[in-house]
Amino acid sequence: MDQPSPLEPERYALESQIRECYGRCAYTHKTHEKMAERLHSRHKRGKWANIILSALITGGAVSVIFSKGSAWEGYAGYATAALSILGLIFNAYLKDLDPGALAQRHRETASDMWNVREAYLSLITDILDHTADLGSLRERREALQADLYKIYHAAPHTDGKAYGKAQDALKNNEDLTFTETEIDVMLPPSLRRSERLLIEGK
Repeated sequence: MDQPSPLEPERYALESQIRECYGRCAYTHKTHEKMAERLHSRHKRGKWANIILSALITGGAVSVIFSKGSAWEGYAGYATAALSILGLIFNAYLKDLDPGALAQRHRETASDMWNVREAYLSLITDILDHTADLGSLRERREALQADLYKIYHAAPHTDGKAYGKAQDALKNNEDLTFTETEIDVMLPPSLRRSERLLIEGK
């Protein structure tokens, strides 16, 4: 059963909305990261395939030269011609899709989303401060909404596979969460919560 919120109704409603926005940003950020990873991997495989194909075409051309007058001359010529056509199609495919450039666009979108996600996290923290003015908090919410619109408008499309990987990373691998001990280890001793609690005797 949910515990009653100590916040006044208006502040609680604003917090609930911002929490939803934060969650959506976290998923969008991670989805674009996963898309970038997959496209980068595809780009690397494409480059290697192109190198291998070029080597085969070169080998075929050399074999045609050295097999003049032999029974293999015709086969080598047909194979080289077929590989050349395949190479042309493959290069046109890579040039049209350009997975490397698309991966970069997804990385840039993920970077923009990270910034908005962290701004929403800061906003949640400020909402919980009872002295923070609700009017100014709503203005920050509207500004973040405008920033999000610009990012989504320019963002490349993602797919279900990337979303599934993002969901697995966030839910099962807890990519965005840390234990108190993990965070303390990354901070200097003067900023560690465990040290403060020890001094306070809690």
